[in-house]
Amino acid sequence: MSTVLITGATSGLGRYVAFELVRAGHRVLAHGRDAGRTERLVDELRAEGDAEGFVADLASLAQVRELGTRVAAARPDLDVLINNAGVGAGSPGSGREVSADGHELRLAVNYLAPVALTRALLPVLRENTPARIVNVGSAGQEPLDPDDPELTRRYSGTSAYCRSKFALAAHTFTLAEELAGTGVAVNVLHPATYMDTGMVREAGVAPWNSVADGAPGVLALATGESGTGGYFDGTRPARAHEAAYDPRVRERLAAVTEHLLTM
Repeated sequence: MSTVLITGATSGLGRYVAFELVRAGHRVLAHGRDAGRTERLVDELRAEGDAEGFVADLASLAQVRELGTRVAAARPDLDVLINNAGVGAGSPGSGREVSADGHELRLAVNYLAPVALTRALLPVLRENTPARIVNVGSAGQEPLDPDDPELTRRYSGTSAYCRSKFALAAHTFTLAEELAGTGVAVNVLHPATYMDTGMVREAGVAPWNSVADGAPGVLALATGESGTGGYFDGTRPARAHEAAYDPRVRERLAAVTEHLLTM
């Protein structure tokens, strides 16, 4: 059985997946932003199996990196990372928000945080192969503008969200190439469309699917054999935005990413 870190585990899809994993006998490391909610979740998970909680605000890169350090020290047997936590498009008409580091919030939480956390945990994952990294993305993807990655001009919450998910997909493909042959698989998926979650309701959208509909794809990538470098729509292999496969686009994204992570 695996030791699985899942970010954003206190609600929505993350919570559902955490319970599915712990009931299947896996050790679940449940991340949450709020200490009280995380503690309550872990108490519930422990009634079903083995669980441990970790608290961090993914809008702070310092806290993201510190989370990686704590998890690596506490659970050197970690072999699955599910980057699930995310910020949605926001309520209709809401304005641009920034993270603790001054980055556009959706880019920070949906993209920079998973990149930084993955980097912090890669040494441990490489020691526990076969290991898996699952990036929870979205079918909503829009190429990032390398000249304005923080979307300071003509801001739209929906555009910011879609750009962050495009970046996550493109990064996944690059990382998969870098990790080829190491025993660490990395994939990205769109779990289901407009699941019944807080971020969907906040956006004023009537849900189309339940979180139970989105879970099978995540669970398959976390526990099954699905190769590496893939994009999935639920459990089905699919295609991300075509620009996410363009080597030149990914090279520019990598340069922008390095700059943003070291600002």
